[in-house]
Formats: sequence, C-alpha cells, structure tokens
Amino acid sequence: MKGFHLFRKKMLRAMGLLCAGVFMQAFEVSAAIPPAPDVNFGVTPDPEYDDGVPPDIEADPLPAGARASPVFGNKASLLSRRRNKEQEEADKEVIPSPKKHLQWLINAGVTPQLTYTAESAANPVGGIRHGSAYSAQLMMGLDLDTDRLVGLKGGTIRFYVTNRHGQNLANTAIGNNTSVQEIWGTQNTHLAEFTWNQKLFNNRLELVAGRMSGNAGAFFSSSIYCNFQSNSACGNPTMIFKDSNFTYWPASAWGGYFKAWITPKIYFEGGAFEVNPYRKRANDDGFTFSIKHATGAMAPFELAYTTNFSNDKLPRTYRIGGWYDGGDYTDPVLDANRKYAVMTGDPYATLNGRGGIFFRFDQMIWRPNMNSERGLTVFGVAMKNVAGRVAEDHFLEIGFVQTGTFKGRDKDVLGFMINDQRMSKWTIDNILVARTSAGGSRHVPRDEIMMELTYGAQISRAFRVSPNLQYIINPDQIAEPFRTKNIKNTFIVGLKFTLDVLSHFNIARNPN
Repeated sequence: MKGFHLFRKKMLRAMGLLCAGVFMQAFEVSAAIPPAPDVNFGVTPDPEYDDGVPPDIEADPLPAGARASPVFGNKASLLSRRRNKEQEEADKEVIPSPKKHLQWLINAGVTPQLTYTAESAANPVGGIRHGSAYSAQLMMGLDLDTDRLVGLKGGTIRFYVTNRHGQNLANTAIGNNTSVQEIWGTQNTHLAEFTWNQKLFNNRLELVAGRMSGNAGAFFSSSIYCNFQSNSACGNPTMIFKDSNFTYWPASAWGGYFKAWITPKIYFEGGAFEVNPYRKRANDDGFTFSIKHATGAMAPFELAYTTNFSNDKLPRTYRIGGWYDGGDYTDPVLDANRKYAVMTGDPYATLNGRGGIFFRFDQMIWRPNMNSERGLTVFGVAMKNVAGRVAEDHFLEIGFVQTGTFKGRDKDVLGFMINDQRMSKWTIDNILVARTSAGGSRHVPRDEIMMELTYGAQISRAFRVSPNLQYIINPDQIAEPFRTKNIKNTFIVGLKFTLDVLSHFNIARNPN
C-alpha cells in the first residue's frame, strides 16, 4: 500500500507539471495570433470567400509566429479547442446565418433568386357581382456567371421557375378581359426562363437565346410599370398580348434577341420568337422543348435613347418600334365560312400575319437633390395596330411616379396611371351580334378606361407593400358577349406585396 501511495503521488506531480507546460504553450501560441478581424457582411464582397472553398470547411492557415503544439498537434486543432472553451455557451444559443454562405456562392458565380409576390383585390362597387380574389407567384431561380465559373467573360445563364396560384377577380366578379392582378396567369409550376446571355465588344453587343417569354428583350416593358398592380400596365401594355402571339411571363417559348449600343445612350434591338399555341395552354409547364406545334415566328424591334443617373441629371428613355407576327391567329368575329362564329358555334377562322407600332417614354422632370434619386417621373405609351384583324385598335397610357415621398422614405413610391384600350370594330361586331340575339341593347362602349392610384412602401430591404385603388370605366365584354347590359363601372381595392429573400441579407448580387 505504501508503494501504491508513493506511485500515485508521483503521478499526480507529473500530471501537474504536464498541465503547466501545456498551459504555457497555449499562452505562447495565443499571444502570437492576432485578434480575429470583424467579418464585413455588407454589400462589398469579401475576398475571403473567393478562393473556391466553402466557408464552413475552410482550414485556418497558421499565422506567423505561431508554432504547432507538441501536445495537441497543429494550430487548427489548438484553436478549435480554445474557441470551444471560450464560446461554448454562445455557440449553443446563436443560429448560424446563411448570409456568409450565400455571399460565397454568389462570389463563386452562382446567384440564387427567391421571391414571393402576392396581389389581393376586391370590388365593393360595380362588376357583374361583388367579390374578392387572391393571386400569388413564387419565383425560384439561378443566375450563373460563366466568367467566374468557367472563365468565359460576359456570359450569364438564367434559369427561373415559377409557381402561380390563386384566383383572378376579373374572371370571378368583374367579367372583363383585363386582369386587375397582373400576377395572375399560367397557374401552375412553370419554366419561365432558361437562357444564355452573352455580352461582347466591351458590352456594346448583347445576345440572348433560349426559352423565354416573348417580351423578354424589354421591347414592351419598363421597371416603372410594375409599381402598379393592374395588368393593363404591368408588366407590359396589355394590347400586345391581345393583338399578337407574344407570350407573357412566365409562359416561355423558344426565342432570341440582340441589343446593339450605337452610342452610350442609343441602342437598337430586335429579335425573333416562336409562335406556338400550345405555350399558352393551361396544362403546359414550359419544360416541353418541342416545336412540333409551332405556326410561325414574331419579330419585335425598337430604337431607343436612354440615360441614367450616372450620365444625366434627369434620366429619360424614349423608344420607338414595332412588331410583326407571322404566326397563325383566330379571326375576332368570323368563322371559316365568313359567318358570325359566336352564333354558328363553329371555330373562328384561322388567319396569318398582323403587326403594329409603338412609342413609349419615361422622363424625370423634377429632382430636388442631385445627390439623391428622389424625383418625379412621367411616362406614356402609344400603340397602334397596322395590319391584321385584331381585338384592339389602339392603346394609350399616361402616368407619373414620384420616388421618395416623405422625410426618410426615399424608396417609397407614389404613382398614378390611366390608359385607354380601344376595341376594334370586329370585336364590337362580335359582341353586338351576340347581345342583340339575346334581346340586349345595341350600345356597346368601344373604349375601356382603366386607372390606378398606388403607394409603394418599402418596409425593409426585402419587403415592399403597395396598397392601391383602381377604377374601370366601361369594362369590356369580350368574355361576356351575350350579356344584355353593359358591365357596370367598377371600383377595386387592391394590395400588392413582394418579398425578396436575397435582399433580406443585403448581399452584393454582382460582385466585382
């Protein structure tokens, strides 16, 4: 026993000396390691995430002056134990943020997209009946930077899928043909875009090809328009979809376009897009790449003068252009025997070839502070059919957007727009024949006038809410030709909100 107690005493002394040595070694290493810098998660990319290794598996380098521990091995193991002791409680309580990983992914060349947009509408006055409807879209996708991924400069691959759900107040209560919820349409999970975008000659030429909606080249759209909820304005003047085979987002078809910058402020663009009636069917999901049922192609073109805040005190854009639709379409009134199809019950006759011209502009007219983007912008659209038997003769729109409304609300927007959709004589004839056969009035208004007052409140970086008031004078009866009376003027209360997940993290989407 005496020998055992002596052995235990010596062992305890040896262990004490060993622990003291380890403590001194750890103190020496920790003194040589500089304090960890604060990681910047702002919009400026951190080169730390550009080395091709995900941040959660990246090995720490051995700093100058630090030595490997003879007891615990290398410095990484030593620091791991040290951090575990110092932050053990904090690590149990803090949930790791995905921000660091997302920024690393974007800097590597892969930018995820995830947004949710919802629009509610109710008509307490007018329409066929009073009602309400909710419609929404979940959009998911990826932007792939070919420069960062494979070294091909100027290239971007875009892949977007949408899921749309909900109801359309125009269908369920108002009875007209133009929705007051622009997010409605193609109500399924759908391939919205799968394209290659390539910029050449120092960005003076842009080429885009793949699966996309026919208006993807921004021939008929503007970032201003979707401050509004009405589909008569957002995302394109609605006439283009009634007088041509252009697909609307997210209905995709084969197509391509180019944009050539003639000067830093002037460009010309043109394109060609597949005409395929199957692309607008309710059961089409966009993933069928066949052109089996294509009937032709559409060719839009435009010449534009555009400026921005970097080269103009009052930014502006003026566009003039047109389109030719070489695909098949249905006559708005007659069947193949030249009789009124609405009465015979036979299919409307198939025609081919139609076209139109347009002029669009937006112009900032007031900017109180040259160091801010606050200001008042006016915009307008004029479209006219020039060939073919179509549903609408012309479309006119005027409006304004005030960016920056009150003190501290620089991102809020107050907007108003009013537009006139003039029905063609063939559309009016179709309604008149049906209505008079049912004993109704022969007075059919030719102009549908839609207007909207909206306020877009930027609640946070990621969340925007836009309450709006809409009014329709003479709702069209294209979808209700046998009604004996005109649809009553309609007042709509709407609410639109958008959540952009990436904006929530304040991440640089296009790092240098």
